[in-house]
Amino acid sequence: MFSEKVEYALRAVAYLASKPSGARTVEQIAVATKVSPTYLAKVIQKLVHAGIAKSQRGIGGGITLAKSATELTMLEVVNAVDPIRRIESCPLGLESHGVRLCPLHKRLDQAHALVEEAFRSTTLAEILSEPSDSQPLCDFPSGVQRQPLDTIAVEGVDR
Repeated sequence: MFSEKVEYALRAVAYLASKPSGARTVEQIAVATKVSPTYLAKVIQKLVHAGIAKSQRGIGGGITLAKSATELTMLEVVNAVDPIRRIESCPLGLESHGVRLCPLHKRLDQAHALVEEAFRSTTLAEILSEPSDSQPLCDFPSGVQRQPLDTIAVEGVDR
């Protein structure tokens, strides 16, 4: 459902949020997130352009987040690299449908809306603090309180 760009962008911001002390190079991020440095550089360029990450050249430079993990939502990251596309009119171009979606496309758009809202209401900090039995790709920052998943309310999504 989501492109590699989205996956890689989310991995990169999760890594950066878990390493708040100092900038990281594209190569460091690529190794930690298991993404090709060449491709990751393009993804990070989009994150910088969207104001999610900052890039500093030179000695001591690198990539950092422009926002804190408590302010940065998953939707912002997704929209920076490959926005969720809502269905606003008949994708088949049928004049008889126009902006009145058929039941199939209406349901597909409703699904997109649920995902969009879930991502809008989920911060990177929530992702990093969620308890899990599996090892995360990125180490969690020390001192971060993990909030149980069942205490994070996402409207319109049953658990």
